[in-house]
Amino acid sequence: MPRMLLQKVLPTAYAPLLAVETYARTHNDKRTFHLVKILASVINGCSYCVAMHTRDARKQGESEERLAALQADWRAVDLWSPAEHAALALTEEATVLGEGGVSDAVYDEAVAQWKEKGVAGLIMAIAAINMWNRVAITTGMHAEDL
Repeated sequence: MPRMLLQKVLPTAYAPLLAVETYARTHNDKRTFHLVKILASVINGCSYCVAMHTRDARKQGESEERLAALQADWRAVDLWSPAEHAALALTEEATVLGEGGVSDAVYDEAVAQWKEKGVAGLIMAIAAINMWNRVAITTGMHAEDL
């Protein structure tokens, strides 16, 4: 059981979070959207979001091999299209912001694969899942709460 349900405690603050999520969900390729959500959630250690987005990805026909790779070393396997690889690399660097932020190489490859508007959509998805990961972890949500 979570520590609190943010949507019940602060419904007016929760609504804009849902709006960002809705935008990201409707302005990204569905398959890539789930990959981004899972990878960021794995990086952040959010079991609730990993479970939810893995379930949703399965419903969209995602393979068990690719889902497992996201929870291991996604770079060690050749399972991704160039566009997916670029989206995952962007997700990784935007989720674990190092001193230099997102590298030019990763950003430029994302733009080459997705064009500027596509990268903007990916950035919104990455921002949304990082936000949700922090909400879920802080409020004590776990996979068994699904």
